Amino acid sequence: MARIRTAQIDVPQSVIRTAAGLIRQGQVVAFPTETIYGLGANALDETAVRKVFELKGRPADNPLIVHVDGRRMLRRVVKDIPEGAELLMRRFWPGPLTIILPKTAAVPDITTAGRDDVAVRMPDHVVALGLIKAAGVPIAAPSANKSGRSSPTTAAHVLEDFPGLMVIDGGSTQHGVESTVISLIGKPVVLRLGAVTLERIREVMPEVKVSVKMRKGTAPASPGQKYRHYAPSVPLHVFNDAASLKRYAKSRRCLTILAKESRISELTGLKAVNLGKTDEEIARNLYNTLRSTKKGEILVLAISRRGLGRTIMDRLERAATEGKNGRKRT
Repeated sequence: MARIRTAQIDVPQSVIRTAAGLIRQGQVVAFPTETIYGLGANALDETAVRKVFELKGRPADNPLIVHVDGRRMLRRVVKDIPEGAELLMRRFWPGPLTIILPKTAAVPDITTAGRDDVAVRMPDHVVALGLIKAAGVPIAAPSANKSGRSSPTTAAHVLEDFPGLMVIDGGSTQHGVESTVISLIGKPVVLRLGAVTLERIREVMPEVKVSVKMRKGTAPASPGQKYRHYAPSVPLHVFNDAASLKRYAKSRRCLTILAKESRISELTGLKAVNLGKTDEEIARNLYNTLRSTKKGEILVLAISRRGLGRTIMDRLERAATEGKNGRKRT
């Protein structure tokens, strides 16, 4: 398994012990991971998990991701570990890859939204792993935000949605977007794009397919599939080309215009915010930028759908406001 990175802010062990005690008592605690902040509860405690759903306003058919600190804890929640899972874990754990596998009877139905499988990952963050180890139980943790809103990448973001909640402040998160979710129930398929790119997964598992959209009338197999997610508090529109964005901007006031550094020159006459030079920078900046925009509208110039850019565009299009021609404008 990969080397565990250190947190950006040193967290006293006393804070982690206090949070772990609350988890064992059936309470909810927010904590940092390398992707985003999670809203954590004992994954094996039905009452505790219900509190997570209630706090977030999360639909009951939207399964949670269970976080573990190693193989021993993984065996408590997963019935079988196929060869494909072993390959992925050796390459990407600890890290931002969630794997869906058959669950054990120890995992209550509420955690998995009634499914016979469970989404599980080992985070690459010393605070997250320290909390899981100190609590002694796997922790179910969706993003620590109200359902539908942009995910939190700082402790301050969590407190915007949940004033008074205990939040372990580990600084800004490393990746800024959620984990990739891959199902190994049957043929391998990526159900949510995330921090581990499809290209990297195919280096290990060339046959993997992608299915991030659901058929109508079906229940979500992964977080992030069914419902509108990642949305800011103001309307957001995504444009494939600069000319379309500029035409739309002419008739609007109070706009926040976002673009990759290399595309800002296409928006002559407009004041654009530089989201970053690389896709990695854009991913780290994205949710903070969306959350900090409180007025008007957000217009975003699309980036290439390759590598991490595919994940970023997925988040933007799911966050975008419905329009006459759908969410994404061209």
